Amino acid sequence: MVEIKTAAELEAMREAGRVVARALEAVRRQADVGVSLLELNETAAEVISASGAKPAFLHYKPSFAPTPFPAVICASVNEVIVHGIPDGYRLRSGDLLSVDCGAYLDGWAGDSAISLVVGQADPRDLRLIGAAETALGAAVAACVPGGRMGDIGHAVAGVARGAGYGIMNDFGGHGIGRAMHEDPAVPNRGRPGRGLVLRPGLVLAIEPMFVAGGGDAYLTAPDGWALSSTDGSRAAHVEHTVAVTEHGPRVLTLP
Repeated sequence: MVEIKTAAELEAMREAGRVVARALEAVRRQADVGVSLLELNETAAEVISASGAKPAFLHYKPSFAPTPFPAVICASVNEVIVHGIPDGYRLRSGDLLSVDCGAYLDGWAGDSAISLVVGQADPRDLRLIGAAETALGAAVAACVPGGRMGDIGHAVAGVARGAGYGIMNDFGGHGIGRAMHEDPAVPNRGRPGRGLVLRPGLVLAIEPMFVAGGGDAYLTAPDGWALSSTDGSRAAHVEHTVAVTEHGPRVLTLP
């Protein structure tokens, strides 16, 4: 069931989004050569706790997962596309890091993701991240009343295919509100003018996930969580929580 949020509920979601944005900015500042993924996880946990919020990912168990997620952030390095579990790995110069974070504040969820390169960056990785961010911006711009869900997926796929990047099969964005994952699904592919009509008060987590090698298939790690490119090529993942309003799209997870 697709839920439409009131103006007051959107304001509450904006506050949750601010918490997530602060956590990700703290992680971005800390991410450097020699820093472990567990240290980044602890930083995000501290920001969320200090904000009076609760982590949305910790102990979360969707139907596809064999075990609850054991961390506050997803930390995906290089060929890992999404859902990487933070561990003792220490970042190296040139690593491409994607960090996904969610939080609940006063019963409302926020969800966002960033990608960055640690230390000396390969220009190819910067292009990959830039393309994902461009796609996210195009998808956000499509979140207008009377638009269609297919417009969002078309915007994401147009950027990916134009740059020769893959889009992971079966995974995309989602509705968000009282729960982190709500209806509707938000595919990263679509036909313009098709699908659900976008109405004011609809809130979506839009998350392009691009694979440099151009393939759409993925591999699942033995932990049942981390999803990686099949050819070892690098991946980027970016995300914002976005509300459709009468005045156009409103990004709820900006800093």
